[in-house]
This record gives sequence, structure tokens and C-alpha cells, in this order.
Amino acid sequence: MCGIVGYIGHREAYPIILKGLKRLEYRGYDSAGIALYDGTDIKLSKTKGKVADLEERLEKEISTTGTLGIGHTRWATHGVPNDVNSHPHYSNSGDLVIIHNGIIENYESLKKELIKRGYTFKSDTDTEVLVNLIEDVKKKEKTKLGKAVQIALNQVVGAYAIAVFDKNKPNEIVVARLGSPLAIGIGEDEFFIASDASPFIEYTKNAIYLEDEEMAVVRRHKGIKIRKIKDDSLVAPYIQELQLNLEQIEKGGYEHFMLKEIYEQPSAILDTFRGRLLSNEAIIKMAGVEDNMKKFLNANRIIIVACGTSWHAGLVAEYIFEDLARIPVEVEYASEFRYRNPIINENDVVIAISQSGETADTLAAIKLAKSKGAFVFGVCNVVGSSIARESDAGAYTHAGPEIGVASTKAFTTQITVLSLIALRLARAKGTISSSDYRTHLLELELIPGKVKTALESDAYVKTVADIYKDAKNFLYLGRGYNFPVALEGALKLKEISYIHAEGYPAAEMKHGPIALIDENMPIVVIATKKGHYEKVVSNIQEIKSRSGKIIGIVTVGDKQVKELADHVIEVPETIESLTPLLTTIPLQLLSYHIALMLGKNVDQPRNLAKAVTVE
Repeated sequence: MCGIVGYIGHREAYPIILKGLKRLEYRGYDSAGIALYDGTDIKLSKTKGKVADLEERLEKEISTTGTLGIGHTRWATHGVPNDVNSHPHYSNSGDLVIIHNGIIENYESLKKELIKRGYTFKSDTDTEVLVNLIEDVKKKEKTKLGKAVQIALNQVVGAYAIAVFDKNKPNEIVVARLGSPLAIGIGEDEFFIASDASPFIEYTKNAIYLEDEEMAVVRRHKGIKIRKIKDDSLVAPYIQELQLNLEQIEKGGYEHFMLKEIYEQPSAILDTFRGRLLSNEAIIKMAGVEDNMKKFLNANRIIIVACGTSWHAGLVAEYIFEDLARIPVEVEYASEFRYRNPIINENDVVIAISQSGETADTLAAIKLAKSKGAFVFGVCNVVGSSIARESDAGAYTHAGPEIGVASTKAFTTQITVLSLIALRLARAKGTISSSDYRTHLLELELIPGKVKTALESDAYVKTVADIYKDAKNFLYLGRGYNFPVALEGALKLKEISYIHAEGYPAAEMKHGPIALIDENMPIVVIATKKGHYEKVVSNIQEIKSRSGKIIGIVTVGDKQVKELADHVIEVPETIESLTPLLTTIPLQLLSYHIALMLGKNVDQPRNLAKAVTVE
């Protein structure tokens, strides 16, 4: 996601902030900006593009002197990536300036009220609404900045990490967080603010990590005062001594980006449906779908084009769309689709899926589909990417940057977005009952917590990995919704451990793969209670009779598979269409631990790149 950097102290702020922004580039972003107080006024420069672009123009535009400043790298949510929407943002008076990570969900209603009071807005962002809300409170209540921030944030719904200062009181910066990380580095008569400690590790080893719903007033000569946003109660600062090196800090304390991203999935899934899923009101809000509802409802079919992990997510979506919305779906490898002279027409909807939004084959497939008159809907993670620009409409996953080459949270967040689309279409078509619709929404809302529970199997998965790390081949089996999960599990193992693995529909085992089974063959069987459970149990019995080693992925409390399998890994129960979001978790962990035990480079496996931008 976005990156925040701030400084107040005795040094020149500009070089500290610029270097800090560069260190946060791994987080992913589409624009950057810096605001400095030069002793007289706020000097601000921002641009769409990279930190290098900002650096190139900044020194030409503004004075870079000053010992107070804030900087930001933006991952666009509200408003397209451009210079105007980039952070920092001024208040209407020009006295306040703010940077913000997160999403203010009720910004539209706040904006309407502020417009009534005479406020104007230059950008499309929720952040500009927030800084003017703070200013409005400060004026009405005739209070200090810190109190104004507290009152304003109690009117806000959403997630945020913010840093804001007032040019009329340039001895302090006010910061706050809810759902987005924020660290305060403590030096001698100086303070550093950042999304994580990497921007200030070279200046201090002492840091405070704000907790959710906490805010701090950081004063150069008076120190830090932390309060609870809700009740204004004081919080005793807990200062931690940083023991990690720079590289480890960037990974959030995890040994590898892949493991970090596996563990980020509960929050990533939540961020994906945040503001879109309103279960209490039984509403799904997705502008890209709503604005093009007729295209979807009148479609002869949906064609999903993707590569790799995104293709597997598309296979899960095929089951979901056809089951719930009763729309015919075809799932195509983008690399094959673009070359086989496919039959496409203007009544087709093409959904293109890509984490990076830059996958060359998928881009080519989009252009081919558009040339035939089809409507193209993009699903990707990177705001402003090529696929986002080329598509007629689309939806971002908002998973945050995925640095590990082997995709993990991309898979689960793509399935989440596609589930939302399918449910919205099913409701519009009347192919799902009101009770089933509500059940699906409520279950989807519970998924982040259930993924968190599934992650608790990590220690046991590690013991299983140790047993089978020297296997030369693996077989992954699943049925229905979990057949694509079997494919994805096999891909993860191949990608990072270099062990040969294949995914198959469980019923296809007897049509060839069963010949491979012996006492040396580990077989991962996804056997949740939903779907074709009894059929899968029969497949397990066939494997057992041939001495295969069975690793079962089962619903919590399962007894039947437990009696047959050599190892069972439990996941929470949910409705069938959402089981892939849970069953994939132990498979990701299994591949990670096996690769690590084999001494492989987990984050950068050989011959692979994060985004395949060439054929």
C-alpha cells in the first residue's frame, strides 16, 4: 500500500524524507509527494509516477530547506493516479497539510456536508475531505490541531494512517492510525514518522508502534503524547528497541516476503471487500459492475482470460458464476486465447485477471477481445497498470503490493472480488434466493477471521513438510470448487521448491495418475465436508489400498478422512463456494516450508519474475 514518511527535528528534513520514500518503494505506489515547512510557509511538490520523478522536479519547484516535513507514496484508491490526486493535500485555508494511507468509507457524505459549508475540493480523494474536516472542526471548536484530529476521526468510518501539521504551529506533527501501520522513531530532540521503521533505522533504534485507534501529538521539544481516539484517555508510550536489519524490517519481521504475504491474507481479503460488502444491508457496491450491469446481464457468456495463479482463480470463478448467476463461463489461458482465432462477439464479456496488471499475454488477449467488440472487465491489483487502463471497466483487489514471486494473497483476493461480482449478478438476475444471498454475504464477511484460524495450522504443516521434503513427486487432488485449488497447490510447490507436482480432478485419478501411486508418492487430497465429500472419500480409499501417503485437507472435526489419511490439516467450515479461500492456506504453507527446508530462494525462485511483461 501507500508509504508515509515524516520528520521533525534539528536536521534538514528533505534528504531524510526522500531517502525514506525510496525505502518504501517496495510497498508499491503510483505517485509521490513531499511537503516541507521552510520557516515561513509550506512548500509542496507532488507528481504521478516514481520517487525518482519527484526528485527530478522537486528541487526545481520548491525550496528544500526546513526541519519539518512529510512525504508520501500513494497507492490510488479514490481518484485516478495523477498529480492532483497525489499526496500531500492542503486544507482550503492552506494552513493544514496531510498525508494518508487507507480508505475513508463515508467520505462522500462528509464531502457533501463540507460543500454545504463552503468548502471546495481540487482532487477526487477521500484524503482532501479528511484534511478539510479537520480544519472545519478546528475552526468550529476553536481548538488545537490534536483535538481537532481526534474529533474528526470519531466521525470517520474506514481505515487510516495519517500525519498532519499546521503551518501556524510548526513545532508539532499529529499522527493517528486505524488499520494501517504507523511507527514513530525517537531520536535526540528529533522524531521520525513512517509506515514502518525502514526509513529511520539508520538514525535511531528506538521506536513506538501506534496501536489501532491511537493518535499521537509529536512535539520536537516536548516529546510525544499518545491518546485513545475514542475516549481521549492517555496511553503510556511503549518504546521498542529495534533489533532487525533494514531488509528484515521491510518484511515486517517475517523471514520472507512470501510468508509475510501468506499471513497478510486476512487483512488483504478484508481490504478487498471493505466498502463493497455491506452485509447488514444485504448490499454489494461495485461501481464497475453497477455502471455496466446491462452488459453482464445480457451477455451470451463470460470469457475469463488469465495466466498462472490468476488462471486458477478464474477456474474457481467459473464454478461461482455458473452456480450462482447461471451465466455460461469459459476460462482461457491468455497465452493460448490470443493465438487460436477465438470466436468472440459484442455480446461477450471478457474478464481479464492479473495481479500486476502488466501481464503481456493477458494484455494481448484484451486487445484482441476489444477488436471483436467484446466488453472487457479487468481485475487486477496495481492501480493505473496497463490492464486497468486498457479495460472498459474493472475492479481492483486492493491486496497491497505482493513482492514474493509466488502469488498467495493475489489468489485469495481475486477470488474475493470475483465472488462479489457473481453474487451481485445473481441477485440482479434473481438466480439466488434472498436467504441464500444473505448467507453468502455473511459468510464472506467471516472469511478473514476463518483464514486467520486456518493459519494456526502452520506449525503442524511444518512437521508434515519435514516428512515429505525429499519426495520427488507430489499429486494434488480436489473436486468441484477445490479442483482449481489442487492445481494452485501443485503450482506453488513447483514454483519455489522445484519438486514436480501435478493437480488433478479427484475423479480423473483412475484415468491415468493412479499408475503413479506407491509408498513413495505423497498425495494431497482436499476433502472438505462441502461438495462431493463421499466421492472424495472413495478416492482416498483407492489411494490407501495402493500404499499412497495421504495428506488430507479437511473440515474441522472431520473423522472419516482422519481414519484413512496419514496426516490431516483442518480448516474452518464455510459454504462450498468459499472453501477455496480456506483450503489454499495450508497448501501455501506446505510449499513454503518444503522450499525453505530444501534451501531454495523462496521469494525469488529461479527463472521466474513477479510480472511476466514479455512473451
